[in-house]
Amino acid sequence: MQHALTLLFHDVVPEGRWSESGFVSADADLYKLSCAQFRSHLECSQRNVKGTFTTAHRVLDGSASAYPCLLSFDDGGVSASTQIADMLEEFGWRGHFLVTAGRIATPGFLQADQIRDLHRRGHIIGSHSYSHPLLMAHCSDEQLQEEWHRSGAILSDILGSPVTVASVPGGHYSRAIASAAASAGIRLLFNSEPTTKCHMVDGCLVLGRFCIKRSHSPEWSGRIVAGSLGPRLREAVLWNTKKVAKNLLGEIWLQGRRKILERRAANERRHLS
Repeated sequence: MQHALTLLFHDVVPEGRWSESGFVSADADLYKLSCAQFRSHLECSQRNVKGTFTTAHRVLDGSASAYPCLLSFDDGGVSASTQIADMLEEFGWRGHFLVTAGRIATPGFLQADQIRDLHRRGHIIGSHSYSHPLLMAHCSDEQLQEEWHRSGAILSDILGSPVTVASVPGGHYSRAIASAAASAGIRLLFNSEPTTKCHMVDGCLVLGRFCIKRSHSPEWSGRIVAGSLGPRLREAVLWNTKKVAKNLLGEIWLQGRRKILERRAANERRHLS
C-alpha cells in the first residue's frame, strides 16, 4: 500500500456545547464540530470522494480499493456513541474510534459498554495511547512502551480481541513512536502528517491524516477527498512549520499556544455576553 487518504475528526456535539464530549480546553474546542457541520462535511465528502471509504482492516488484509479513504476520530469522546456512529451509518460508512484508554468512563468520554457497542456495529476501535501525551516524540522508550502496551491491554480486555489500530496523540510523531506501537501489536498507525503517502516501520503501516477543524468548511473536506493539491499543500506547509516549533520549543510552545487560545476564548465569551 503506497497511498491512502484519511480524514481526522475529533468530537461532534450540538452547537456551542463543546464541553459535552472529549477534552475540555480552548485548544480542544478548535477541533470540535457541531452536528450540522459534521453532516455537511460527510455530505460534501460523499459527493467528491475520489476513492472509496473503507476500514483499516480491509487495508491490512489487502481487500481495500486501490485508493482507500478512511474516517478517523481521535480521543475517545462520548460523542462517538451519541452522535457520530449513527450519522456514519446513514452513509454506509464505518469510523475508526481511537480511544485514550486512561480516560475511559470519565466525564465526557466513552464507557466500556459503548466501546463494545461501537465494535459490534462494525466500527474500528483503536488506541490513542493511555495518557495522551501532547509531546509524545519527547517520551522515553520506556514511556512509549507503557503508553501503547497499557492502552492496548485495557482495550483488548474490553473488546475480547486484540487491538491492532492506533493513532498518535498531539500530532507529534517520530519513528520511535511507531516502533513502540509495533512492539505492542499495532499493525496500522495513524499520525497527523497531512499526506497520502504510507510507509512501514517494523511491520506497522503508518498513514498520515488531514485534520478537520471547526474553521474548515465542508467544501474544504470535499476538495481534500477529491484530490485537490492546493489545500493539501497548504496543510503540509502549516504542519511542517508547527513540527519545527514543537521540536525546538517543546513545552514552551505548548504553554504559549495554550495561553493564546485561552485569551482568545475569553475575548469571544465577553463579546457574546
